[in-house]
Amino acid sequence: MSGRGTALYPLRLTVTAKPLVFGGQAIARRLGKAGIPDWSVAETWECSDVEGAQAVVVDGPLAGRSLREVTTDHPRELMGAGWSGQCFPVLTKFIDATGSLPVHLHADDETARRLEGERNGKTEAWHILDAAPGATALCGVKRGVTRAELFAALEAQDFDAVLRRLPVRAGETIYVPGGTLHSFGPDTLVYEIEQTSDIQQHAMHWDMTDGSPVSDEEFGANLDMLMRQVKPENRPEFTPGLRVPVGDGVERVFLCASSYFALERWSAGTAEPLRHSFATAQILTNVGAPVRVRAGAWTGDLGRAETLLLPAVCGDVEIGGPADVLFGYLPDLDRDVRAPLLEAGYPLRLIDSLGSGGS
Repeated sequence: MSGRGTALYPLRLTVTAKPLVFGGQAIARRLGKAGIPDWSVAETWECSDVEGAQAVVVDGPLAGRSLREVTTDHPRELMGAGWSGQCFPVLTKFIDATGSLPVHLHADDETARRLEGERNGKTEAWHILDAAPGATALCGVKRGVTRAELFAALEAQDFDAVLRRLPVRAGETIYVPGGTLHSFGPDTLVYEIEQTSDIQQHAMHWDMTDGSPVSDEEFGANLDMLMRQVKPENRPEFTPGLRVPVGDGVERVFLCASSYFALERWSAGTAEPLRHSFATAQILTNVGAPVRVRAGAWTGDLGRAETLLLPAVCGDVEIGGPADVLFGYLPDLDRDVRAPLLEAGYPLRLIDSLGSGGS
């Protein structure tokens, strides 16, 4: 059965857990996510169409179908009018940086096609859910650093000599364009949204899967490729987002937005439910207490740190409070981002900075 004739409904998806060396137990213990392994988990891929880690629908008439199959069979119903593509375009993750991530980068679109043979690169954004006092992140190359100085410092593993170290605070978000050198942790918990891709180049003498040493030959080759992909001009900054009150005790915060993805955080008390209308697929992730969700004729519960993919055909969602949730999606920037923020009184310059990599 292809599932082509099945009407779309809110989709619960399988989650891929990644046991990388920088992980811990924060996703389960701090966020309360159930159903993941007891061992150290660095990442849970909440909505993924990456090759080798494709999510699968877990319930309803489409149970057992991959996200790729749903996207291929129901492009308009899932993504909205006018969309075309080869895969679901947005990837979301929880990341537990109990330890520090390796210093690395992801190619931008042009570089990914030219050097990696991939159809797209990986621009991403990090929304900080929790961070220890004094937590920092490395993101971007300091002004005035030459390419020769950058290479020498990376070779010597002297990252602070050439990379910008930024303070990290819960509730803030940073938009990280492809080609930006970066790392975060320790003691940092992040929700990440990005282009659907798993390309990366590392600047470390160890492997992030198991911490094993990387040979000098492999390290040199990695560093050479990284230097061909780095964009030293990218200097992004953390921002608190742009807030819009939408009801009695209901607040909407635009955290980041570009042609690749947008991310919003909504909160609601008990005076009235959270109500949100949309025209493109929404990745709904719960970062608060369990909530009850209604989308069209469908109703269901969404537990702590769980994700639900809302197809465009649903059109609207209602969530009873108290609620604290994230909506990630592929935006029509004028319709989904600029229009509501301009109406709220924000200048276009500030709105467009939500998807800026700095300079």
